[in-house]
Amino acid sequence: MPVTTDIVATYRGPGRVVDRLLAMGVREDRALAFLMGFSGLAFVAQLPALSRKAHLTGEPLDMLMGGALLGSVIMLPLLLYVVALVSHWVARLFGGKGTGYGARLALFWALLASSPLVLLNGLVAGFIGEGPALTGVGLLWSGVFLWFWFGGLRRTQWGGA
Repeated sequence: MPVTTDIVATYRGPGRVVDRLLAMGVREDRALAFLMGFSGLAFVAQLPALSRKAHLTGEPLDMLMGGALLGSVIMLPLLLYVVALVSHWVARLFGGKGTGYGARLALFWALLASSPLVLLNGLVAGFIGEGPALTGVGLLWSGVFLWFWFGGLRRTQWGGA
């Protein structure tokens, strides 16, 4: 299935999509592609807010973009691998029988599937700025991401429905 179709399906049931991805076999390249796709989209989502900041403060946009690129595409994936490892360890403490790959897949897929809301958050940050709208979209994204992640973790670590 195309990734976009799976993203839409995730909003109806994150566990089913993760089950389907797991049934395709252990593919680290697929998990890494999900992570890098999210990292690229996270960078793009920051551009409206960076442009706004550069305009309001007079800072050079290219310097702001360089820092965002370094953080989003280099540092963020490394940090997320550590988060996936820790989530796997925590799941094992609570009786999880899944694999490290399952924990990585659940986290990376949850991030990619929730990326439309990350892009919306970036647009709100760039066009409206700080305020209740940005906070609301950020909370919405956080809730959806956690729903996707914990739904995927439940399937990959405990096999739950």
